[in-house]
Amino acid sequence: MTSYKYGAHQFLWLEHWTDKCLELLDEVRELGLDCFEISLGDDVSFNPVPVKRRAEQLGLELTVGPGNLWPMECDISLESIENQRLGMAWHRRIIEQAAELGAVAYCGATYGHPGHVMRQPIQFAEYERIAENLQKLADYAEKLKVQLVIEPMSRFRTHLLHTSQQAVDLALMVDHPNLLINLDTYHMITEERDYGKAIQIAGNKLVGIHACENDRGVPGGGLVPWKDVFHSLENSCPNARILMETYNTGHEGFGFKRGIFNNPCPDPKEFVRNGLLFLKNCTE
Repeated sequence: MTSYKYGAHQFLWLEHWTDKCLELLDEVRELGLDCFEISLGDDVSFNPVPVKRRAEQLGLELTVGPGNLWPMECDISLESIENQRLGMAWHRRIIEQAAELGAVAYCGATYGHPGHVMRQPIQFAEYERIAENLQKLADYAEKLKVQLVIEPMSRFRTHLLHTSQQAVDLALMVDHPNLLINLDTYHMITEERDYGKAIQIAGNKLVGIHACENDRGVPGGGLVPWKDVFHSLENSCPNARILMETYNTGHEGFGFKRGIFNNPCPDPKEFVRNGLLFLKNCTE
């Protein structure tokens, strides 16, 4: 028996969350969604108290990600002790903000920094540093009742973690029950040959997926093998958070800032309506 939670990312609508965005939670709930992801960073400032209160009133589960301004020097994978110190302090602050929001999870490429790609063979010492630091972050997050969730990304965003198997291997090195995995159907199109197998490999470490097509568009009609995705989720993660993620590309959108030059999301409401209908039909 499955009990998926369907959601969407803030980036379908807007780049920065502010105190003026509270009504968006009502819109998200009216669209039939169960969860919502808010992006945090150094260029984001708002009062978390009313957001937490409104989400609880609506029965909307919140997650957060580090998708806004994240200084490149704050990277726990780097050899420099100072960079690791800065990275740990930065992530702890985001975890604290997640807890203030009542968010259940902090999800992203926290093992390194998106955009930092070393053109060299991966060094085992990098993984050793990452595992040690993630273990501390997972423990810190657990005390604040926030899941620490790592997400593999494509080779164009990181050299460290691309596949479900690599994420599981890293999780085994970390060896902490609060270190979990989220997969992303967009990044998987580059790095995985078998979506179903990738989900099975993640197994009980998997908490959900970021869902969109190979072009960052609305789920359905692209290259993602959704039947395989849901067949494996049914067996591996029947309580998965299935959270639609893309960037607003409408008239006042910001997708081009994120390297999206086509138009996958001119209207977030339509994206959610069509995507939710398609995803739910995949389970019938």
